[in-house]
Amino acid sequence: YVARSFSGDMKQLLALIKGAIAHRGTAMLDVISPCVTFNNHEDSTKSYKWAKDHEIQIQEIGFVPFFDEIMVDYEPGTTQEIVLHDGSRIRLKKLRPDYDPTSKRIALEMLLESQEKQEFLTGLVYVEPQKKDFVTLLGLSDEPIVEIPDAKLRPGREALDRIMESLK
Repeated sequence: YVARSFSGDMKQLLALIKGAIAHRGTAMLDVISPCVTFNNHEDSTKSYKWAKDHEIQIQEIGFVPFFDEIMVDYEPGTTQEIVLHDGSRIRLKKLRPDYDPTSKRIALEMLLESQEKQEFLTGLVYVEPQKKDFVTLLGLSDEPIVEIPDAKLRPGREALDRIMESLK
């Protein structure tokens, strides 16, 4: 499960987070989040004020400027240019609704194309839904290891002798 989103596109980001959590296997979600004061409101435990009121100062950090949160809402298949707080710009391209994220070849082509155009592709880029997760591949037990008897966990003397012999 490989996806990318922008922190200001909550509708897309929430759907991708839910998909990543539901995915059986490794999920990589890249979130472009340029706003250093995101979630900076009075009731937030992540706000600048809350942190300042609860900090244990080790050294003077200096001034942290306040910026308004950057929010975007644009249609799938379109590109949106975002002006960041420092005046720089970033181009986001949302994948089309008919895009097939199960094709590794198409995913790589789309990523290369967006890189050439200096765009950040957003959405579910690649997923392999039929691939088995590590638990299934390794045949791991559902039984907690603490409940498995030692006789089942430890190899017998003959097995250890075979292992030692194979390492000579």
